[in-house]
Amino acid sequence: MKVHFKKLVNPDTRIVKTLNKWDNHPDLIHLIRPNRNEEELEKRSHMTLDELRSRLNSHHIYLIYLGDKLVGEMNYMIDPGHLHKKVKGTAWLGITIGEPEGRGKGIGFEAIQYLENEIRKEGLLRIELGVFEFNRNAHRLYEKLGYEEIARIPGFTYWNEKMWADVRMEKDLLG
Repeated sequence: MKVHFKKLVNPDTRIVKTLNKWDNHPDLIHLIRPNRNEEELEKRSHMTLDELRSRLNSHHIYLIYLGDKLVGEMNYMIDPGHLHKKVKGTAWLGITIGEPEGRGKGIGFEAIQYLENEIRKEGLLRIELGVFEFNRNAHRLYEKLGYEEIARIPGFTYWNEKMWADVRMEKDLLG
Protein backbone atom coordinates (compact mmCIF):
# COMPACT_ATOMS: atom_id res chain seq x y z
CA MET A 1 0.00 0.00 0.00
CA LYS A 2 1.08 3.53 -0.71
CA VAL A 3 1.90 6.07 1.98
CA HIS A 4 0.64 9.61 1.52
CA PHE A 5 0.35 12.74 3.59
CA LYS A 6 -2.34 15.36 3.94
CA LYS A 7 -2.11 18.72 5.67
CA LEU A 8 -4.81 19.08 8.30
CA VAL A 9 -6.77 22.21 7.48
CA ASN A 10 -10.36 21.51 8.48
CA PRO A 11 -10.47 18.87 11.24
CA ASP A 12 -13.61 16.95 12.07
CA THR A 13 -14.76 14.84 15.02
CA ARG A 14 -13.42 11.64 13.41
CA ILE A 15 -9.88 13.10 13.36
CA VAL A 16 -10.22 14.30 16.97
CA LYS A 17 -11.42 10.86 18.06
CA THR A 18 -8.43 9.17 16.37
CA LEU A 19 -5.87 11.61 17.82
CA ASN A 20 -7.40 11.16 21.29
CA LYS A 21 -7.24 7.38 20.89
CA TRP A 22 -3.50 7.54 20.14
CA ASP A 23 -2.77 10.13 22.86
CA ASN A 24 -4.41 7.87 25.43
CA HIS A 25 -3.31 4.44 24.24
CA PRO A 26 -1.35 2.62 26.98
CA ASP A 27 1.25 1.45 24.44
CA LEU A 28 1.88 5.01 23.21
CA ILE A 29 1.48 7.43 26.14
CA HIS A 30 5.04 6.98 27.39
CA LEU A 31 6.36 7.69 23.86
CA ILE A 32 4.21 10.75 23.13
CA ARG A 33 4.28 12.96 26.21
CA PRO A 34 6.48 13.51 29.24
CA ASN A 35 5.17 12.28 32.58
CA ARG A 36 6.53 13.26 35.99
CA ASN A 37 5.32 10.13 37.74
CA GLU A 38 3.13 7.03 37.48
CA GLU A 39 -0.05 9.04 38.12
CA GLU A 40 0.61 11.27 35.12
CA LEU A 41 1.44 8.24 33.01
CA GLU A 42 -1.98 6.79 33.84
CA LYS A 43 -3.83 10.08 33.29
CA ARG A 44 -5.96 10.42 30.16
CA SER A 45 -6.81 13.61 28.31
CA HIS A 46 -9.32 14.35 25.60
CA MET A 47 -8.93 17.17 23.13
CA THR A 48 -12.07 18.76 21.71
CA LEU A 49 -12.64 19.76 18.09
CA ASP A 50 -12.35 23.43 19.09
CA GLU A 51 -9.04 22.73 20.85
CA LEU A 52 -7.68 21.01 17.75
CA ARG A 53 -8.81 23.92 15.57
CA SER A 54 -7.06 26.30 17.97
CA ARG A 55 -3.91 24.15 17.87
CA LEU A 56 -3.75 24.75 14.11
CA ASN A 57 -2.86 28.39 14.90
CA SER A 58 0.54 27.28 16.23
CA HIS A 59 1.07 23.82 14.68
CA HIS A 60 1.36 22.68 11.09
CA ILE A 61 -0.25 19.22 11.27
CA TYR A 62 -0.06 16.53 8.60
CA LEU A 63 -1.95 13.25 8.62
CA ILE A 64 -0.16 10.05 7.57
CA TYR A 65 -2.16 7.54 5.54
CA LEU A 66 -1.29 3.99 4.53
CA GLY A 67 -3.64 3.47 1.62
CA ASP A 68 -6.96 4.85 2.87
CA LYS A 69 -6.20 4.23 6.56
CA LEU A 70 -5.06 7.03 8.86
CA VAL A 71 -2.04 5.58 10.69
CA GLY A 72 -0.29 8.61 12.15
CA GLU A 73 0.24 12.32 12.39
CA MET A 74 3.22 14.61 12.28
CA ASN A 75 3.55 18.28 13.03
CA TYR A 76 5.87 21.17 13.49
CA MET A 77 5.86 24.46 15.37
CA ILE A 78 8.08 27.43 14.64
CA ASP A 79 10.31 28.82 17.41
CA PRO A 80 8.48 27.32 20.42
CA GLY A 81 9.72 28.32 23.87
CA HIS A 82 10.96 24.82 24.72
CA LEU A 83 13.75 24.78 22.11
CA HIS A 84 17.10 23.86 23.63
CA LYS A 85 18.94 26.17 21.24
CA LYS A 86 17.06 29.42 20.81
CA VAL A 87 17.82 29.84 17.11
CA LYS A 88 15.28 31.96 15.25
CA GLY A 89 13.67 30.14 12.37
CA THR A 90 13.73 26.68 13.99
CA ALA A 91 11.01 24.11 13.49
CA TRP A 92 10.19 21.77 16.38
CA LEU A 93 9.13 18.42 14.94
CA GLY A 94 6.82 15.76 16.35
CA ILE A 95 5.52 12.49 14.92
CA THR A 96 3.20 9.73 16.11
CA ILE A 97 2.61 6.49 14.26
CA GLY A 98 -0.58 5.59 16.09
CA GLU A 99 -1.65 2.41 14.33
CA PRO A 100 0.41 -0.81 14.68
CA GLU A 101 0.23 -1.55 10.94
CA GLY A 102 2.05 1.75 10.32
CA ARG A 103 5.10 0.80 12.38
CA GLY A 104 8.26 -0.93 11.24
CA LYS A 105 7.63 -0.28 7.55
CA GLY A 106 9.73 2.83 6.95
CA ILE A 107 6.70 5.11 7.16
CA GLY A 108 8.31 7.29 9.84
CA PHE A 109 11.41 7.72 7.67
CA GLU A 110 9.33 8.72 4.64
CA ALA A 111 7.07 10.96 6.74
CA ILE A 112 9.91 12.92 8.29
CA GLN A 113 11.54 13.45 4.89
CA TYR A 114 8.23 14.80 3.62
CA LEU A 115 7.89 17.09 6.65
CA GLU A 116 11.46 18.33 6.23
CA ASN A 117 10.60 19.36 2.65
CA GLU A 118 7.51 21.22 3.88
CA ILE A 119 9.65 23.00 6.48
CA ARG A 120 12.22 23.97 3.81
CA LYS A 121 9.40 25.41 1.66
CA GLU A 122 8.58 27.68 4.58
CA GLY A 123 12.15 28.99 4.49
CA LEU A 124 13.25 27.44 7.78
CA LEU A 125 16.81 26.15 7.98
CA ARG A 126 16.93 24.20 11.25
CA ILE A 127 14.90 21.49 12.97
CA GLU A 128 15.06 20.48 16.61
CA LEU A 129 13.24 17.63 18.33
CA GLY A 130 13.21 15.67 21.55
CA VAL A 131 13.16 11.91 21.93
CA PHE A 132 12.99 10.07 25.24
CA GLU A 133 16.21 8.15 25.84
CA PHE A 134 14.45 4.78 26.16
CA ASN A 135 12.92 5.18 22.65
CA ARG A 136 15.91 3.67 20.86
CA ASN A 137 14.03 2.94 17.62
CA ALA A 138 13.11 6.61 17.18
CA HIS A 139 16.63 7.70 18.17
CA ARG A 140 18.13 5.44 15.48
CA LEU A 141 15.62 6.73 12.93
CA TYR A 142 16.56 10.35 13.61
CA GLU A 143 20.28 9.55 13.40
CA LYS A 144 19.70 7.76 10.08
CA LEU A 145 18.00 10.94 8.83
CA GLY A 146 21.00 13.06 9.84
CA TYR A 147 19.90 14.43 13.22
CA GLU A 148 22.64 14.94 15.82
CA GLU A 149 22.34 14.94 19.58
CA ILE A 150 22.87 18.38 21.13
CA ALA A 151 21.79 17.85 24.73
CA ARG A 152 20.21 15.56 27.31
CA ILE A 153 17.75 16.86 29.85
CA PRO A 154 17.94 14.40 32.76
CA GLY A 155 14.90 13.28 34.76
CA PHE A 156 12.53 14.51 32.06
CA THR A 157 9.95 11.73 31.93
CA TYR A 158 8.76 8.76 33.98
CA TRP A 159 8.37 5.30 32.48
CA ASN A 160 8.97 1.71 33.59
CA GLU A 161 9.49 2.72 37.22
CA LYS A 162 12.23 5.30 36.63
CA MET A 163 12.99 8.73 35.26
CA TRP A 164 14.57 9.13 31.82
CA ALA A 165 16.28 11.94 29.95
CA ASP A 166 14.93 13.81 26.95
CA VAL A 167 17.51 13.64 24.17
CA ARG A 168 17.48 16.82 22.11
CA MET A 169 18.55 16.51 18.49
CA GLU A 170 18.96 18.94 15.64
CA LYS A 171 19.38 19.00 11.89
CA ASP A 172 20.64 21.82 9.73
CA LEU A 173 18.58 21.84 6.55
CA LEU A 174 21.34 23.56 4.58
CA GLY A 175 23.69 20.59 4.88
